[in-house]
Amino acid sequence: MARKTPISCDWRTGAVLKGKKPPKENKSALYKHKGKFRWQGIKVEKYKQSSGGWADTARQTLIGNQGETAKFHVRYFEIAPSGCSSFERHKHEHVVICVRGKGKATVGRKSHAIDFLDTLYISPGTPHQLRNPFKSPFGFFCIVNAKRDKPKLLTA
Repeated sequence: MARKTPISCDWRTGAVLKGKKPPKENKSALYKHKGKFRWQGIKVEKYKQSSGGWADTARQTLIGNQGETAKFHVRYFEIAPSGCSSFERHKHEHVVICVRGKGKATVGRKSHAIDFLDTLYISPGTPHQLRNPFKSPFGFFCIVNAKRDKPKLLTA
């Protein structure tokens, strides 16, 4: 199922923020897994639209860009070897579930190794960053609030 209007999950670029309304239809949908961590009808996007201390990270928004009224978004991120997310904090929370490879997470002052099906909860206001120091891709589902605040980028 192809989307008619691309909508970014990035807080800066969503269609609602550009004065456009998201699709009004809220229909049940199945996004078939096509293999290699790609889903039918779901576009692979840049992690964020501008630079900010991140590298080699891609995002797919599975739930949250197709007109759903859910109070959460489900996204799949993949960090290539030697890549990382931005080091940031914000008022919303995250649930991260590793489904491919392994990675490392800095959450507050703690460092965690993350492996297949490990689940990480990141509380509101906690500085965090996900990294991939390994030789294989690190992929994870990230569940966040549909309404989110602007992240504050931090320095390591």
